[in-house]
Amino acid sequence: MKKILYLTSLLCISVSLLQAQNNKIYRLSSPDGRIAVAVAVGQMISYTVVHDGDTLLAPSGVSMTLADGSTFGIAPKVQRASTRSVNDVIPARVYKKIAVPDVYNELTLKCRGDYQLLFRAYDDGVAYRFVSTAAKPFQVAAEQAEFNFAADVPAFIPYVRKGTEGHFERQFGTSFENTYTYSLLSAWDRSRYAFLPLLVDAGKGKKIGITEADLLNYPGMYLYNDAGGHALKGVFAPLPKEVEQGGHNRLQGIVKSRENVLAKYDRGVSFPWRILIISVADRQLADNDMVYRLASPTVAMDFSWVRPGKVAWDWWADWNIYGVDFVAGINNDTYKYYIDFAARYGIEYVILDEGWAVNRQADLFQIVPAIDLPALAAYAAERRVGLILWAGYHAFNRDMERVCRTYAEMGVKGFKVDFMDRDDQLMVDFHRRAAETAAKHKLLIDFHGTYKPTGLQRTYPNVVNFEGVHGLEQLKWGSEEIDQVTYDVTIPFIRMLAGPFDYTQGAMRNATRANYRSVGTEPMSQGTRCRQLAEYVVFESPLTMLCDNPSNYEREETCTRFIATVPTVWDETVALDGEVGHYVAIARRKGNQWYIGAMTDWTPRTLEIPTAFLHGTDGAQYRVTILQDGLNAHRHAADYKLVETTIAKGAPLTASMAPGGGWTAVLTPIE
Repeated sequence: MKKILYLTSLLCISVSLLQAQNNKIYRLSSPDGRIAVAVAVGQMISYTVVHDGDTLLAPSGVSMTLADGSTFGIAPKVQRASTRSVNDVIPARVYKKIAVPDVYNELTLKCRGDYQLLFRAYDDGVAYRFVSTAAKPFQVAAEQAEFNFAADVPAFIPYVRKGTEGHFERQFGTSFENTYTYSLLSAWDRSRYAFLPLLVDAGKGKKIGITEADLLNYPGMYLYNDAGGHALKGVFAPLPKEVEQGGHNRLQGIVKSRENVLAKYDRGVSFPWRILIISVADRQLADNDMVYRLASPTVAMDFSWVRPGKVAWDWWADWNIYGVDFVAGINNDTYKYYIDFAARYGIEYVILDEGWAVNRQADLFQIVPAIDLPALAAYAAERRVGLILWAGYHAFNRDMERVCRTYAEMGVKGFKVDFMDRDDQLMVDFHRRAAETAAKHKLLIDFHGTYKPTGLQRTYPNVVNFEGVHGLEQLKWGSEEIDQVTYDVTIPFIRMLAGPFDYTQGAMRNATRANYRSVGTEPMSQGTRCRQLAEYVVFESPLTMLCDNPSNYEREETCTRFIATVPTVWDETVALDGEVGHYVAIARRKGNQWYIGAMTDWTPRTLEIPTAFLHGTDGAQYRVTILQDGLNAHRHAADYKLVETTIAKGAPLTASMAPGGGWTAVLTPIE
């Protein structure tokens, strides 16, 4: 039986073979009928996924083993199988659209032993989860999550960063930031795990994104290929036993030893959803809602106060303002300058990043003498600008309730919490507790140094962003070999499947491929100025940084006005075109205005942008403001041109982009 379940070279569903092994087959299809799932129940449980007759996933086993030796999915006894169909809409406030269609068919297998196994089939993917209904405490010792692909296909693999090859325990401590390795599954680097999301190229234009949702109190999943074939398996960090303060400026929790289990519970719980996102055109990946749909609904708290927006950021540009009559740095004069800048442009927030609290003390109540935080909070409030404070994980966690209460009373609007760098059960639970505690005090949370989002932003809408991305900060210190431009047109199809990311765009110093170099105090981006502007539309990011310094922005009025006014949450999103790793074009609507962003790799490219998505009748007139690469952007990356025109709905727009270029347009209906 195991040989059948682990056979990964099947080219079609082996339903007849599975039935011959005395398996019971349960079938489920997507609402449009294009995706078919076959769940085989015998000595084990496996599932197979077919799309339009193409086997995408060969029989893949699923099970959980508890510490007492009992199991979910091994020699199961199905007591009842039920199905249901759902056609609903999820309202969303802090998201890329205000209404999320939730249409699926569901199969529930209720099994002896106080557990259920749920499968859902959507038109754009498949998901499953175990649910424990136990009334007493239990512990999870292991989980089997297999992804047996039907052929040796290539994948975009985000390995855990180099430096830990072969040291698998050390790989459970990671910032979840890396570029992608494109290789056959059989060529997997067996010295390394990969984090999620991961994208598999299934052929015929079809791609499969693997990720998870509703991760609230369980370790996150990594993927690994230990056999050299074309099967991946889930790997999970065991529960920490001993954790010591240490790491970066003593702000991290360093795991010294681990338990022999993954997770502990007082009673039954719903485990995370394991997700396969299926596309037939790459652009579909750039606008996918699977993770949001599968997250736990918003908790019963008031979130009407949550205010997404943009943030004037100090750290990336190294507080390096100029042309002022004070010494710039971590001091009140510098932050008042930032606050005045934000107020002038209508930017909602200013962040005080690392440095405002005394270094290496991990104590958020020890403030450096050059900062008078109550005075800054009052100064910002007078100008209708909110302050956000950076906080290291240990400093925030050691007295979370007092930290949130004290700074909320002072008028601070949120925290950027950093250096978690783990996703074991303890750390995942920290994220939930931080969200809940901050929400109680009406504080925003931006998680940095953390794993990919799994829907916590739906459950707690005050969680407005996550890092877990190889963002622009890498260019402060990265070598010339870094290809950030290619990465930029890869992540909308992979990392963005999981949800928003704090990439920290907005550089006003821009470099061609030949001219880029890392400069920590005056950093630059790779690619053109218009690429930086397009990222504000293309990248999903409800809380978005302006990474450069106010002095540079003041010299670039047109670009700064665009950045300051572009929305960060949207009423509607339309993925227009794209190819993973090459180019992307996305349209987003806020109110009656549409914003379009397009980006290319290092290949100059001209796209025809259709406008059939615009509202109104055919021929309705729109005023269009375009920011496009200048004729010399291939030599001087900051070169751009402002174009104003009008078009009728249905008439195409032409987006011409230089190498590493970008293009953006704002369309406003003419009444």
